[in-house]
Amino acid sequence: MSRTEVRRTIAAPPDVVFAAVADVEHFARAVDDIVRVEFVSEIRAGLGTRFRETRVMRGREATVELEITEFAPPERVRFLSEAGGVRWDSVFDVEPAGDGTTRLALVMEATPLTFPARLMVPLMKGVVGKAIARDMDAVKAYCERPSGGS
Repeated sequence: MSRTEVRRTIAAPPDVVFAAVADVEHFARAVDDIVRVEFVSEIRAGLGTRFRETRVMRGREATVELEITEFAPPERVRFLSEAGGVRWDSVFDVEPAGDGTTRLALVMEATPLTFPARLMVPLMKGVVGKAIARDMDAVKAYCERPSGGS
């Protein structure tokens, strides 16, 4: 298993930050690399929401199906997916930091499910770390916009 953690302090209240990461449509608006979201469940927000996210990675489109498996507003949301022989477990934790700011942490654990994935996961750690740091920077910018992330 490989664990990557990225943190940001965001000049926005926790409810705005939580909505930006927990609401699939908000997150897609915040992260420029996401080009399409398609819901595959009747539920479009909260626990049990399943969707396909298509994003541009290294100049190519890649689609992955995700599910919200934990939803505890306004503090935590967890997304699970399987892609490329790897189980991706991503948890966003949101906590007030005082003076109207919020601490946002993203912990992503990659668990290889196949032998080839066991070889690839350690090699991908740097690329994954940069990608989720870019996502977190995008969320920060989105939440700190004058319109307040909407």
